[in-house]
Amino acid sequence: MAARLEDLHLADLHERAAAAGVPRYRKLGREELIEALQAEGGADASSLGREAEEAGGGVVVEATVLDVDPSEPVELGPEGPEGGDEAGEDLPTHEIRGVLELTRQRYGFLRLAGLTPSDDDVYISAAQVRRCELRPADEVTGPARDPRRGERHRALVHVDQVNGEEPLAEVRPEFDSLAPIQPERRIAMEGAGSDVLARAVDLFAPLSYGQRVLIRAAARSGRTTLLRSIARATTANEGTRVIVLLIDERPEEATAWREALPVAEFAIATADLAPVEQVRTAELALERARRRAEVGDDAVLICDSLSRLALAAGSADEVKRLFGSGRNLAGGGSLTVLATVLADGSDEGEAERAVLTTESSLIVLDPELAAAGVHPAIRASESRISNEDQLRDASELDAVRRLRTQLADMQPADAAALLRERIETTSTNAELLRSI
Repeated sequence: MAARLEDLHLADLHERAAAAGVPRYRKLGREELIEALQAEGGADASSLGREAEEAGGGVVVEATVLDVDPSEPVELGPEGPEGGDEAGEDLPTHEIRGVLELTRQRYGFLRLAGLTPSDDDVYISAAQVRRCELRPADEVTGPARDPRRGERHRALVHVDQVNGEEPLAEVRPEFDSLAPIQPERRIAMEGAGSDVLARAVDLFAPLSYGQRVLIRAAARSGRTTLLRSIARATTANEGTRVIVLLIDERPEEATAWREALPVAEFAIATADLAPVEQVRTAELALERARRRAEVGDDAVLICDSLSRLALAAGSADEVKRLFGSGRNLAGGGSLTVLATVLADGSDEGEAERAVLTTESSLIVLDPELAAAGVHPAIRASESRISNEDQLRDASELDAVRRLRTQLADMQPADAAALLRERIETTSTNAELLRSI
């Protein structure tokens, strides 16, 4: 029996309107859309075609044994990989929310435990992906049913929301089509209180939404401590969404990161994963950040490290795409990328060469200072930032230049010790600069 139009999801109404040739159907409200479909008189025919497809008849077969990627952890059910779609509506369901990772065959999985796979992930069919025009790393909400016999994962019954909105409720902007503009809004770092590292960064390379921040670090130069310090200060800014991407990381470090920053999203590719899986993790993290920026959020992607990503990918192509995605977007939204390159990494400097001169800001860590226990271990003379005169007012810029000149005339250890003393004896950087 054909479904009543009033009972259909908006995505299904849009599909039927397209088949019926309803003009400008995406601009219509739900009731207007139903009236237009009824006026066209083609709803019954289109609904029969749709139901035949969903029932697994001869209209469309979403996946066959030949279509399945053998590297994917899925099993064939009676209606394709994992089986499930609307045909399972008579089974008990549970409301879920997850981030979409797509396969090459265009079906996917909703990652429920952050951005990394888990046994609780939910299968979503290629038909649902196509019908709702889903993109990688969309946050999808809807009811999921339990797996049938022979299936490994639960399956999504239908899509209720995409990124908090009804699917296809309006035309979605494409990240690459949004105009990039100069970073103009500072990321407040004072929320870190007496955190010396965060305040030192704010003094010499102030962060702003939409930057591409490159952090050059050698082994044992304190890059992890610096990144966590920046991340904690950044998450204190309301509306800022922090995503942490760790490539080829030790499992215990992954745990420490989660404990240190419970409000962030994590995409962690531990050292035991194959390189291809590490690259897939990086791709999902980047797409998640891009989806955030598309809907007007301020996303901050912290990557450690570009050097390990280049090694896993076998080239610098993934590095260039990830780092180059940092931008401030006209009309709202931004993607800020803070990424490390390892001075002694196995990529032999390929990652740094691929992105050097495209950064908005460069922060250089000094391994000798870090080894001696001197913090902040930042080489102020080598760190730099573009567009600084637009991020600081004239008096602040003049005071910072005087501070840089003063520190440049000192030995690195003495300069770091003086800077630490001044930070610890003042409550804010503004107060520190007034004393210069």
